[in-house]
Amino acid sequence: MSNGNSITHFLLLPFADTRELQLWHFWLFLGIFLAALLGNGLIITSTACDQHLHTPMYFFLLKLSLLDLGCISTTVPKSMTSSLWDTRAISYTGCAAQLFFFLFFMSAEFSVLTVMSYDRYVAICKPLHYGSLLGSRACVHMAAAAWGAGFLTALLHTANTFSLPPCRGNAVEQFFCEIPQILKFSCSHSYLREVGLLVLSFCWGLGCFVFIVGSYVQIFRAVLRIPSEQGRHKAFSTCLPHLAVLSLLVRTGTFTYLKPPFISSPSLDLVVSVLYSVVPPAVNPLIYSLRNQELKDAVRKLVTGCVSAAIHCLLSFAKGFHCRS
Repeated sequence: MSNGNSITHFLLLPFADTRELQLWHFWLFLGIFLAALLGNGLIITSTACDQHLHTPMYFFLLKLSLLDLGCISTTVPKSMTSSLWDTRAISYTGCAAQLFFFLFFMSAEFSVLTVMSYDRYVAICKPLHYGSLLGSRACVHMAAAAWGAGFLTALLHTANTFSLPPCRGNAVEQFFCEIPQILKFSCSHSYLREVGLLVLSFCWGLGCFVFIVGSYVQIFRAVLRIPSEQGRHKAFSTCLPHLAVLSLLVRTGTFTYLKPPFISSPSLDLVVSVLYSVVPPAVNPLIYSLRNQELKDAVRKLVTGCVSAAIHCLLSFAKGFHCRS
C-alpha cells in the first residue's frame, strides 16, 4: 500500500472470537450505553427544565452530560454493532470521523471539568465574588472556550494523523480508531509532528489537571474550617469521587498516548481504553448527582411528572375506548 488512497477501510479489534462471547459483549455494552443515556439524559432534562437549577454549577454540569453522551455515542454503538453482526470493518472516512469526534468530546470534557473546579473554588472560597466572577456572560464565554479548545485539538490531531500515508496494513488493535493505532500504519517520518502535538496536548492536559488539583486543595482547606462535621463530610464525599474519576481519566489517557512501545499489548490497550473512554461517561451521572440533593429532587420531580402524565394519558385513552364501545 503506497498511499492513503489505497486503504478504503480499517479492521477494528474484536472483544471476543467466539459468537457467545461476542453476544455477551454486545449486551454488556448495551447496558452500559443505556445507563449512560438514562443518567446523562435525566441530568440534561432536569437542569434544563427546573428553574431552580439555572445556576453556573448546573449550567456546566449540563454541558458535561452532553459531552459524556457524545463521547460514549462515538465509540460504543459501533463496537456493539460489530459484535452483533460479527464484522470488524470501518470505512476510512468513518474512522477519521470517529477519531475527530472522540477527541473533540474528550478534550472539551476535560476543559469543562477544569472550569467546573474553578466554579466550585469561587463558590466555596470566594462566595462574595461569585456573582461577579461567574455571571451569565462569563459562563457562556468559558463554555465556548472549552468547546472551541476541544474542536481545535480534534481538528489538528485528526488532520495531521490522517495526512500521514499508511503502508503497514489496516488492522487496528483497538475497538475504536485511536491516534497511536493509526500512527502504527505510517511509514513516513512525518509522524514526529503528531508526536509533537501529543506532547503539547499532554502539557496542556497536565496544566489543566494541576489547576483542578490546586482548586480542590484550596476547597479542602476551606472545608476543614467548617465547624460542622456533617458539612465537612458532605463536601469531602462530593469532591473526592470527582478527583478519583478525573485521576482515572488522566492516568489511563496518558498511558494510552505516551506509553513506551515495549509494554504495549492488545489486551492491555483494550482494558485501558475502556477505562478512559467508556467508564467515565457512564459513572459521571452517579458521581455528580448522588450527593446532590437539589438535583435528586429535580430528577424525582421530573420522573413523577412523566409518570403522572403517562398514567393520565392511559386513563384518558381507556375512558375514550370504553365510551366508543
